[in-house]
Amino acid sequence: MIPSESLWRCRATPWSSAGVSDPLQDPTLELHGSDGTLLAFDNDWKDSQQTEIEATQLQPTDNREAAILADLAPGGYTAIVRGKDNTTGVGLMEVYNLQ
Repeated sequence: MIPSESLWRCRATPWSSAGVSDPLQDPTLELHGSDGTLLAFDNDWKDSQQTEIEATQLQPTDNREAAILADLAPGGYTAIVRGKDNTTGVGLMEVYNLQ
């Protein structure tokens, strides 16, 4: 099966206009394979794949947001969103298939 490029993104931007009063301010993102293996981790998206993510034109608008660009074979994956330094709040996870 052919791998597919995808962008996994966790938003940190305040969403008061959407009625969310407690957004996750500084998310981290883990991407795991179906066997639980950690495939990738990101805290602040510009710290790792900035050039590649900007090329998708789907880059986050807040430097604190987490994003992972990955070539993945068809199958099951798990994304885990956490707050940096054990902070809490409501997180928004987005996945874009770039193929």
